[in-house]
Amino acid sequence: MDAAAGFAALSQETRLHLMRTLASRGPSGMPAGELATTLGLAPSTLSFHLAALDQAGLVQSTRQGRYIIYAVRFAGLRKLFSFLTETCCGGRPELCRDLARLLPDEFDEVSPMTPAFNVLFICTRNSARSIMAEAILERIGRGQFHAYSAGSSPADAPMPEVLERLSTIGHDVSNLRSKSWNEFMKADAPRMDFVLTLCDAGDGEVCPDLGERPVTAVWPFPDPARFRGSDIERTTLLNELYGMIRRRLEGFTNLPFATLDRMALKARLDELGKPTTYAR
Repeated sequence: MDAAAGFAALSQETRLHLMRTLASRGPSGMPAGELATTLGLAPSTLSFHLAALDQAGLVQSTRQGRYIIYAVRFAGLRKLFSFLTETCCGGRPELCRDLARLLPDEFDEVSPMTPAFNVLFICTRNSARSIMAEAILERIGRGQFHAYSAGSSPADAPMPEVLERLSTIGHDVSNLRSKSWNEFMKADAPRMDFVLTLCDAGDGEVCPDLGERPVTAVWPFPDPARFRGSDIERTTLLNELYGMIRRRLEGFTNLPFATLDRMALKARLDELGKPTTYAR
């Protein structure tokens, strides 16, 4: 990256606002239309400034369906800071140590991600959907995926009928428990590569703040706690839910991780999360 080109691209007020707005979204980025509305820019003006930032290696884009998603290249920003601080403070680089806090933990945005991955499934009570997903991924992940689950307001324990269904199907349920996502914010917690939220969109659930490392997506599934009917009908619905989650996770585990960068992975996860992906 040419430092002069990077600083030149940032020397314009609109581009500074662009970078600040995109940085607030992390590696997930924003659709171009939403970005234009947020900043009050005409599409042609936005495209002009994004092209300059892209050429300077400070933003990246990927297509997701009909949309173009833009995100900051944090690696590019780090190179600019490295240029400024490589001879920092007359041979006293410790005086510049706080500059590192201005950017997320370092990760490679361009190189493909490769297994094994840590995957965290989130739903509000961590009693059904996320528990199912954890059990399924542990089985089908073939050692390349390590599954975890948590909730924002966890139940005392997983739903008994969910554990019964999983056990009947042949899953080991001995280690499955409901827990808060706060467990994964601790310094000694495993670092997540993916955080997948399984609540319905209307539930208003959000991902916990686990830093900028994880690739996130929302995969809405119906809540088994709301299933109504006879025992047979509820069992049928649970079996259907299990099948939905498993099919989606099979699609996830079969993604060509070796050929996808973070933005492309995000787009593929969002595509998998569409209801049409699992409707039968």
